[in-house]
Amino acid sequence: MDAIEIIKGRLVEIDAATAYDWAIAGEAILVDVREPAEFAEQRIPGSVSVPLSSFSADKLPDPGNGRIVLICAIGRRSIKAADLLHAAGHAEVTHLYGGLTAWEAAGLPTVSDDAEAAGKAA
Repeated sequence: MDAIEIIKGRLVEIDAATAYDWAIAGEAILVDVREPAEFAEQRIPGSVSVPLSSFSADKLPDPGNGRIVLICAIGRRSIKAADLLHAAGHAEVTHLYGGLTAWEAAGLPTVSDDAEAAGKAA
């Protein structure tokens, strides 16, 4: 993806490198809308789980002066979550274009519950 941001109406799509930079700088909270088993299997370090199956705007963490970036496996569920946020009155919603698949393709780190458990046991 050549552009950093593509604005489609009120949905802002960002690439994995931008999401990473924002998260590292404390400018964004990454909210994973996949289901709990998927989140446990593999996720972006520091991301927060808010599954689409029980998604509600009031369940989102407070981003302070930053922003929320929605993520899922490939981008479809995060767009559905964005629609719910728009319906709840959020004027602008950001999501990771290509989801976790794009994150991995960019060579960015992921973690799993198994990996964390192994690290704690060592």
